[in-house]
Amino acid sequence: MTTTEPATSWPEGATARAVVDLGAIRHNVRTLAEKAPTAQVMAVVKSDAYGHGLLRVADAALDAGASWLGVAQLNEALELRAGLDATGLRPPILTWLFAPGAPLSRALAADLDLSASAPWAVQEIAAAAREAGRTARVHLKVDTGMGRGGARPEAFGELLDAAARARAEGAVDVVGIWSHLARADEPDHPATSEQTAVFTAALDQAARRGIQPQVRHLGQSAGTLFHPDTHFDLVRPGISVYGLTPAVAAGSSAELGLRPAMRLEARLTLVKAAPAGTPVSYGHTARTTTDTTLAVVPLGYSDGLPRIASDAGPVSVRGRRLHVTGRICMDQSVVDLGAEGADVREGDVAVVFGDGSDGGPTADDWAAASGTISYEIVSRLGGRVPRVYVDPERDQ
Repeated sequence: MTTTEPATSWPEGATARAVVDLGAIRHNVRTLAEKAPTAQVMAVVKSDAYGHGLLRVADAALDAGASWLGVAQLNEALELRAGLDATGLRPPILTWLFAPGAPLSRALAADLDLSASAPWAVQEIAAAAREAGRTARVHLKVDTGMGRGGARPEAFGELLDAAARARAEGAVDVVGIWSHLARADEPDHPATSEQTAVFTAALDQAARRGIQPQVRHLGQSAGTLFHPDTHFDLVRPGISVYGLTPAVAAGSSAELGLRPAMRLEARLTLVKAAPAGTPVSYGHTARTTTDTTLAVVPLGYSDGLPRIASDAGPVSVRGRRLHVTGRICMDQSVVDLGAEGADVREGDVAVVFGDGSDGGPTADDWAAASGTISYEIVSRLGGRVPRVYVDPERDQ
């Protein structure tokens, strides 16, 4: 469910909501463009825009100056293209994950850019292009040190040869050559400069075969923010588009000039007095230590709260910073309000995370409590939590 409403309103029947500030998305895209003034910006909106909402975020990012969009999976790329077509927007969209036998003819019909990491992928793209009677737009990926997607440097020549053959018959156009950074979130680590050198060598290898791509792209969020040498023609920020830092140790969102775009909150469904010694939630991993007040927050692990953050995940109620008490359940969690919680009532709002400007918890705080990263916290948010969009820039 998605709605565009004033921040004071709640979707009918909803006990929780994720408020997404589209003005923050625009601000972040502009900030990132300023960090890479010689490059175009591809806003990465995979995984439903990291949980923020694919089409609304894509529209805001394009409005702020992003000229490309990127998604991982073919189906989400098709959804994105169809949704944008309805608005009259038609930016280039890159998608990079598909298995043999994928419906590439649909991708070509939708004017999607496709990534190839091995000769078989080029061959399947070329076959689909011949069948469709059109030229496919292809980005060749080289593995510069991530050990994930892309052809290993020693095998990149085979990928280039396959692309050159397909290009010679008019089946493909090599639009891009790209790679991905593994340790750019550690600004002082030499791995990034090493990967950049491997990438540059791959570009030289392509040039010797007469392949000169329109865009060379290497830097993601951390590359955009911390490594100017990785900017080339195009940067691909992901988490930073949503206002979250890719490297907490290197700088907070505020220090990097970013604004977190999502606030997750819920209305308390039950508030009750509990005597000292009351066991709380499954396994009785927590007990009240004094006479207190307990509150039920209608969010649980099926909504995306990490169960590993039981007894630790931070929550703010009436401006007081508290934490989940006991185990996080599938649909709900409990917070010990303490002696000061006697005035809290059902319907009061518990903030799970937001931008932290009021001292409340952030996605980074939940990541720290869970031993993970903010990327996981926002992108795992469940589909039954309605997204409510606010747009201060447009509402003025």
